[in-house]
Amino acid sequence: MAKSDYIATNDDAFNVQQQTFKNGIGGYSALLGLTAAQIAAQAGDAAYFDFTVKSLAVMVNGAQQWTAWKNIERGGGTAPASGAPVAPVFPAAVPAVAPGIEARFRALVQSIKANANYNEAIGQALGIEGSQQTGPDLTTIQPTIDAIISGNHVNVKWGWGGNSAYLDICELQVDRNDGKGFGLLAFDTTPGYTDTQAFPATPAIWTYRAIYRVGDAQVGVWSLPVSVTVPA
Repeated sequence: MAKSDYIATNDDAFNVQQQTFKNGIGGYSALLGLTAAQIAAQAGDAAYFDFTVKSLAVMVNGAQQWTAWKNIERGGGTAPASGAPVAPVFPAAVPAVAPGIEARFRALVQSIKANANYNEAIGQALGIEGSQQTGPDLTTIQPTIDAIISGNHVNVKWGWGGNSAYLDICELQVDRNDGKGFGLLAFDTTPGYTDTQAFPATPAIWTYRAIYRVGDAQVGVWSLPVSVTVPA
């Protein structure tokens, strides 16, 4: 089963992840072959990112308070009992680090996961295992497509709908309004397809549809058909 990226996207969550790793890695450093320098470098990154996130929160809160105070001063209103906002108090400063904390963390984790002694339980303890992702219902999944004329071709727009980890191919079919019905256009693995068929001698309506595939089998249901009038 596929897993989500183990790196938290939210800054606060990433900060927690950094602290979890920093506080837990000491017990596994020898087992995983980490040096004291590597541990110290990550601890420094974690400390500075924590300082940065908390300083940002102070600034955001202060900006909101001073904006509200400015609005009252300019437009009138009831001032808070505390009066004007006070100067913000920042957390204690820590040594700055070079930009690229996430990149360094990814590199460190990659080296840890390549160690023969690493296992998922260790990763869970250190906060570096992504969560299990539940795949889509392959009996009902349905592509969403569109077709637009671009120059002398038709571009068929399609995508994975966030489910690329569970799907292999998008099968595209076209009905060129020639009495033959739908026929295979392409088996595509890269979202977006250009239909290079030359336009007919007279204007015609071309209709497209798509369905996903896993391995050699179709899954889900056909997309809603989309039509475009192609010029001569």
